[in-house]
Amino acid sequence: MVSLCLRSHPCPSNTAPNCRVVSHEQLHTRLTSSIFTPGGQDRRLLTAMSEGFQIFSTVRFDTALKGVAGSDLDYAGWNHKHASPFYLLDRHRDRLLRAAIHWQWEPVMELLAGDRGIENLARLAEEFVGAAPPTPLRVTIRITQDGVISFERSEIPAVLLENLFPRELAPPGAARLSPGQPANSPRYVLVLDDGLVPPSEYTHFKTSRREMYNAARQRANIKVGEAREVLLVNQRDKTIMEGSITTPYFWRGGRWVTPPVAKQFNPKEGSGGQDGTSRRWALERGLAVEEAVKPESVRHGELCWISNGARGFTPATISRE
Repeated sequence: MVSLCLRSHPCPSNTAPNCRVVSHEQLHTRLTSSIFTPGGQDRRLLTAMSEGFQIFSTVRFDTALKGVAGSDLDYAGWNHKHASPFYLLDRHRDRLLRAAIHWQWEPVMELLAGDRGIENLARLAEEFVGAAPPTPLRVTIRITQDGVISFERSEIPAVLLENLFPRELAPPGAARLSPGQPANSPRYVLVLDDGLVPPSEYTHFKTSRREMYNAARQRANIKVGEAREVLLVNQRDKTIMEGSITTPYFWRGGRWVTPPVAKQFNPKEGSGGQDGTSRRWALERGLAVEEAVKPESVRHGELCWISNGARGFTPATISRE
């Protein structure tokens, strides 16, 4: 693991041997935004200051993504305009920046804001990965309130570009794939959580507070590396919130739907889940629309899709046994 420290003074060499200092002046960018503040700003700041608290996002590193730039995948968005090995990096930056704004982490806001913010993130991630590895990677970007960025990496399976940038998601029962549709195998198994999860800042933003997700995976007896996922259920309105590590999509009324998410954190609106990177991409391109989904409407054997910022779009089948 390597860290980047955003402080205006050098760190003691004996406490941060891998730390490099970048002045705030070098990274200075103005940013203004309205912030929804349930319970008051002081409460948010005190909560965020708990020891070890981090915001994070997990991005796919894949050299095949460089071929998207200038290709016929002109709907791909940021990757079509930038020859980058990082999948939807602009959306990962947005996710981190929104969380930093919510908790008012000014050093992180300065680092990530504007076009320079994406450039900073891309540069630091590329420096961490180093020479292009032979296999795709899952790269996790972690940021603390005092401006320390760290990276972690692990190998991840190769997938078709259509699974990263689908033109459409195949409906249930489709006889064959149309051009631009992602491969419909292998499939994950989706199960419903037996518990209920209260919506909070820690389900709206992606943070190191993962106990609710870990508990759901334990209840579902999901092992590391298993092609299984669990769907969390919102305690407030008893609708499906999200997957423990993915966004789910359900076939309803002749189109794909995904649980709604409030634009800014509000525990009384939406499903309570996260506005994930691949989720935003899918909604903006009309692959799905927002709609509440009740657990009782989900049938055994039902075909669904799931997505995240590391694996793209993957088919899944509901198991209620």
